[in-house]
Amino acid sequence: MFKKGEFVVYGQSGICEITDIMQLNMTGVDRKKLYYALAPQKDKSSIIYSPIDNSKIIIREVITKKEAVELISEIPDIEELWITNEKLREESYKEAMASCDCRQWIKIIKTLYVRKQERLAAGKKVTATDERYYKQAKDYLYAELSFALGKKPDDMEKIICEYIDGISEKQGGLQPVN
Repeated sequence: MFKKGEFVVYGQSGICEITDIMQLNMTGVDRKKLYYALAPQKDKSSIIYSPIDNSKIIIREVITKKEAVELISEIPDIEELWITNEKLREESYKEAMASCDCRQWIKIIKTLYVRKQERLAAGKKVTATDERYYKQAKDYLYAELSFALGKKPDDMEKIICEYIDGISEKQGGLQPVN
């Protein structure tokens, strides 16, 4: 069980702060059951109520700074999602996004980046589905990494590229954590 004041990743709502743990006094709700009151970081004016024993939506701890640095260093070794059946492609993307797993989001980003380059080289347009999942995966990944590293989400792509290229240490960017 998480504690009040902790930050968690809550399904596809992203990073949320647990603002309260309580019983709800609402019609149609089990009043003996405990709920998390979650404030999404991307929309702090809203509150999500989720049963603490919710098994339908993934709720997990936000990655630590150390885990974020390790994850970034592993990006070159993370395999793409190769789906040859076009009909199963979107389903695979949905499953990867719903997993709330940073490595799965990286797989989508890498896959769709390569796919985009191949389509453009063949004179084809990028599909709307590919663009949507590419943006969604980047948004989720960058939000979590930026939270863990204390950086701006908009700076994450540059930071990741610099780190992978081995030049971030020279420019005072992301430093390995011991």
